[in-house]
Amino acid sequence: MAQVTTMEELFVEELRDLYDAEKQLTKALPKMAKAASSEELRTAFEEHLEQTENQVTRLEQIFKALGEKATGKTCAAMAGLIKEGNEIAQESEESAVRDAGLIAAAQKVEHYEISGYGSARTHAEILGHDEAASLLEETLEEEKSTDEKLTELAENIINEEAVGENGAGGEGRRAASGTARKTATAEKSSPSKTRTAGGGSGGKR
Repeated sequence: MAQVTTMEELFVEELRDLYDAEKQLTKALPKMAKAASSEELRTAFEEHLEQTENQVTRLEQIFKALGEKATGKTCAAMAGLIKEGNEIAQESEESAVRDAGLIAAAQKVEHYEISGYGSARTHAEILGHDEAASLLEETLEEEKSTDEKLTELAENIINEEAVGENGAGGEGRRAASGTARKTATAEKSSPSKTRTAGGGSGGKR
């Protein structure tokens, strides 16, 4: 491969890296969805698969506008991140704990893509590729939104259930989770208690 000596060449290399990363992800997401025990998490992965397919199409539009062939350059980073996700699925039983691990793996992927698309978008702007910059920005916002959804899913459902599995075990998980929610509701309505940032409570000062 020829050395990269100009910003234009660097930009095209970035696009090829992202293109391969997205192609890898379209194959990995169905497996992650299948491994998820939470219906909400499974749906999130399936929705992101559809988004990813659209993101591949956007990259192909950019290649066409640049007069470049839509080909990828092996993205070793994405391959490694996907491998981590596969290992989590294989080394843990179907449970909320596995789901928590899958979310962690998926967010590593999202953060990598946010960084990659952010840099590519900025370079497109510098080079005057306005259409490319707009398409990359669209994908960047989708990646950020997916990351936020995964965080909300983890904080509001999965993490609590995973801790419940460790503490209560098996059938007791859902009961423990329900008790935690009831306790939080009671704390909100109690005039003598106020919730702390950590989710506990303390007396009013």
